[in-house]
This record gives sequence, structure tokens and C-alpha cells, in this order.
Amino acid sequence: MLLYIHIPFCDSKCSYCAFNSYVDKFHLKKSYMKALEVQLKFELERFNTKKESVESVFIGGGTPSTIPASMYRALFESIKPYLKNDIEITSEANPNSATKEWLDGMFKLGVNRISFGTQSFNKEKLKLLNRSHTPEDAQRAIIEAKEVGFKNISLDLIYATLGDTKKLLEIDLKTAFSLPINHLSAYALIIEEKTPFASKPEMSKESLKLTKWLFKEIESFGFKQYEISNFGLYKSSHNLGYWDYKDYIGLGSGAVGKLDFERFYPDTNLENYILNPLDIRVETLTEQDKITEQLFLGFRSSLGVDINILNKAQSKRADLLINEAKLELRDGRFYNPNFLLADEIVLFMYS
Repeated sequence: MLLYIHIPFCDSKCSYCAFNSYVDKFHLKKSYMKALEVQLKFELERFNTKKESVESVFIGGGTPSTIPASMYRALFESIKPYLKNDIEITSEANPNSATKEWLDGMFKLGVNRISFGTQSFNKEKLKLLNRSHTPEDAQRAIIEAKEVGFKNISLDLIYATLGDTKKLLEIDLKTAFSLPINHLSAYALIIEEKTPFASKPEMSKESLKLTKWLFKEIESFGFKQYEISNFGLYKSSHNLGYWDYKDYIGLGSGAVGKLDFERFYPDTNLENYILNPLDIRVETLTEQDKITEQLFLGFRSSLGVDINILNKAQSKRADLLINEAKLELRDGRFYNPNFLLADEIVLFMYS
């Protein structure tokens, strides 16, 4: 089982961001963290959580580094008995708010993996995306994370934006790999509704040719691709848990949880969540919903798909894809050698 904790506070709203986050409600931080504790107690009981059964924790947002490390202490004390000994605990962070003091505080609490929302090392591109940090902030934060003791350091890069060129991305990669990172996530810019970029579709310049080139470049640095957007010298256990369709607790306003055939949605209105963190909408999944989601997740990652979840018609289509070298069959699982074709493969399964 996994645990996700959502922190909906941000220093600024990025132009592409559709996540549940706020730049003007910092006065609610303390009451929000207390509401998380209330929901955590409820979810641990709902999930019938056993001691040392939580395999990974991920603190995302929003911007977790807008919350002082000291304010996480009560949550960490509450979850400590349920954590496995070799657990991966990740926190996202933005370079401008991830001070060395904050990094050291989170490391001492037990966070052992840090993921920086770097997005680019190009000053003009960061301005275009309305990021609140500079290239120097990003480099400083990554170096300081290493200095305080983090062994697993990841960063995010965004590509396929207006103005992207191979030269710009080459410099981004060269800078990234000059730093002490061992994991990288590369995301194509997607124009989402209700974001500043929603009225500017020209900001996204996705190109299959550029994407293939970028993925090849990242792997040339020794980082192996294990999901459509993720590369590393290791595989994040939290990421793998999602793609392996494991159950997960979702804490916070904007989080999502899943247990068997039910998906849980806490209130996305921050004030309402604080008033009643147990007002959680429940969605019931069908067996077909679960199979479809497993197909999408499995074919976009190195985990693949168990042959036993396919029906006869789908198995025949899978055989056709094997003959075309678009799928591979090993040890009772189908694997997709080209993650970029994941959606097409699943759609073909249902055609």
C-alpha cells in the first residue's frame, strides 16, 4: 500500500498547472496540516492498515517546500508505525523555497528522496512558464540536497514548449547531468483547461520527432527509461506502485485514494476540506474499469500487463501486436517496447 499527501500551497501559479493549489491562502497552513491528521487517522482505519505495511510515501502538490519541516512532524509521528523498514519517502520541492534548512529538516524527519520541480535551466523558459525560481536556485537546491544527505535526487523537466529547440534541451540535459541526480522525469507540456495557457494553445509545440530524440539523449547519460516520462539509475517504488495498480491512501484537498473497487476524492475546496476532512466522495469502479486502467498503466511502463487479465479477443489482438513487434511476451506478461504507443495499443485492444 502507498500513501500520497497533497500540499495545495504555492508561491506562484505556473501557467500550465491544473493541480489543486493556491497562492493566497498561506494563513490556512496550520489548520490544513491538522486536517490532514484527522483524515489520516480515518484512512488508516478504513484501509485496515497493518504495522509496517506502507511501502512508500509521496508528498506532492502544490509545493511541499512551502510548509516548514517542523509542521510535518506530527504527521510523520502518526505514520511511523505503519512504514516498512526500507521505505521510500519522497517529497517534491521547488528550488526557491527548498532552503538548506528545509531540506535538512525533511531529511531528519525521514524523507530519503527529493524531487525538484526544476522544469528548465533556461531563464527565459522559466519566465514563460511563470516559474518562481531561477536556474541558479535550481542548481543550488540540488547541490544542497546532496550535502544534507539525500542519496536519491530527482528533477522534472518540461519539453515541447514554445521556443524549445534541440540546442536549448541539450543545455538543459547537460546542466541536469552535471548535478548529483540519479532520476529524471521529462514531461511534454499539455495545455489544460482553466489554466493561463488554456487561451494560448500555441505554447505547446509537441513533436514526436523531438520526443524520440529527447528520450534517446536522456538514455545516453545512462538513465534507463522505465515509464513514458521517467528515467533513472533506479526505479522509484512509489511510481511503480501506482503503475502496478496497488492501493493507496490519498490525503488532502486534491488528493485521490484507491482501495479495491473504490476511489476516494477528498473535497477540493480548501476551506471546506479544513472544516470537514472526512467529507470524501466515493466512486465505485467496475471490473472492466480496473482492467482498462491496468492496461493503460502497464503498457506505459516497464511493468507490463499480466496475460490473465485479457479476454480472448484481446489476447488475439495482443498476438497480432507480437507479430508486428509492438508487444513482447515474457514470463506470462505482455511488455510494450515503445511506451509512446501505449495509448494506441490499449485502444486497439478495445477496437
